[in-house]
Amino acid sequence: MAFWKHDSAIVDEGAQLGEGSKVWHFAHVSAGARIGRGCSLGQGVYVGNDVQIGDGCKVQNNVSVYDAVTLEDEVFCGPSMVFTNVYNPRAAVVKKSEYRRTLVRRGATLGANCTVVCGVEIGAYAFIGAGAVVHKDVPAFALMVGVPARRIGWMSRHGERLEFKGGEASCPATGERYRLSGETVELL
Repeated sequence: MAFWKHDSAIVDEGAQLGEGSKVWHFAHVSAGARIGRGCSLGQGVYVGNDVQIGDGCKVQNNVSVYDAVTLEDEVFCGPSMVFTNVYNPRAAVVKKSEYRRTLVRRGATLGANCTVVCGVEIGAYAFIGAGAVVHKDVPAFALMVGVPARRIGWMSRHGERLEFKGGEASCPATGERYRLSGETVELL
């Protein structure tokens, strides 16, 4: 077996997990899930059938990755953060045909207890602060906080705050250079 799972975890037959991935206590991975190499699924994590998780993702304790969610490589999902897949749910009305797809691009961080309302795209290396509620698309490298989430700055690939002067900034940890043009940040 190329992946490891705790004895209390359930990995349904048919689920695909990459080499070196770990499934911790009381987690459940559904049959249709596709999970990349080197991922960590924390205690109490649930992964639905129509879910794709890229390489190197970390899904912390008590996160449910519901159907119609895709995480690209190296996405961090903080403890107890929330994904949704129906925009206007009702217990008495079946709306599985109305799932809205959510895409989280490479390297993004979703902070503890944040909520991602279905149907959005979160850009590469964006950083969603703890407790924020994301209800619209988020640009790459954006730092988002609050309810509803609003952009208060920009982050580097290393997870450091970028301070732009004259439209350019460098990561304080790595020295990587970035350019800001309007509401778009690019790595130089």
